Amino acid sequence: MPRSIYQAYLNPKALASWLPPKGMSGHIDVFDPREGGTYSMTLTYERNQSTPGKTSDHTDVTQGKFLRLDPDKKIVLSIIFESEDPAFASEMIQTWYLEAVPEGTKVTIVCENVPEGIRKEDHDAGLMSTLENLAAYTE
Repeated sequence: MPRSIYQAYLNPKALASWLPPKGMSGHIDVFDPREGGTYSMTLTYERNQSTPGKTSDHTDVTQGKFLRLDPDKKIVLSIIFESEDPAFASEMIQTWYLEAVPEGTKVTIVCENVPEGIRKEDHDAGLMSTLENLAAYTE
């Protein structure tokens, strides 16, 4: 159901458990889930990763804002990676669309202005892993 997914996104403990892709763990540092509210999350890579993190060797720290919240339908976020590398400096806009379908809920994620330092293949794989985690969390 769209409601369970929407609520899983707005619960910081739940979000930290399912959002990190395989090979990472997450910690919510700041979380104010309302339109205009901000958040901060630290994602930590497992030690045997092949590429370094964006913020440090083993972490990605994101700062963001909830731009729009349409209960059970849509979540729009602004996401900025803390990084000294200009390839990760842009503000990404991520929109989550939730749609009830006979099988459950169809989740569509649209990412705009993805930082140039994030390879499309890596981003797609990370999002697929996150969606698999979300499906397992809400089942």
